[in-house]
Amino acid sequence: MSTGNTRTVMQTADIARALTRISHEILESNKGADDLVLLGIPTRGVTLAGRIGALLGDISGTSVPVGALDVTMYRDDLHRNPTRTPRPTQIPAGGVDGKTIILVDDVLFSGRSIRAALDALGDIGRPAAVRLAILVDRGHRELPIRPDFVGKNLPSARSERVNVHLADVDGIEEVTIAS
Repeated sequence: MSTGNTRTVMQTADIARALTRISHEILESNKGADDLVLLGIPTRGVTLAGRIGALLGDISGTSVPVGALDVTMYRDDLHRNPTRTPRPTQIPAGGVDGKTIILVDDVLFSGRSIRAALDALGDIGRPAAVRLAILVDRGHRELPIRPDFVGKNLPSARSERVNVHLADVDGIEEVTIAS
């Protein structure tokens, strides 16, 4: 489906399938759900982390802690972009020390949000490992950051905009690309 210069590249079923695949890949690479902690990057990363956490629980039969990691004040572009109001960082009760942390975000572009997340995580504790789960990897990295788990690779032009809309946040479930 497309309207004007916007085309839909993922719909509800595509997003669900991608999250299910990511969940299976996380369990396989970690050899189970032990010592996993999911941290979503606001806004949509938190929603996606919650969904992946529920899927991991359904698949493994083990509850996986899910939290939120706000990176607003760790960003290196605060002087250029208007900041949004920081969201609360919510670390699950067991903390992050010695755990395998799965950072979850909606779109990976330059890598700067993930760099900020790594800085924020370093201020909270010392995980055993940090992995990255992304719904959409659109390329154009400016930093040496690569996701471990990807829902969809979506080559795009720098001038295009990839938008993830989730029903919980936006009332609609889709990924679009606009020129």
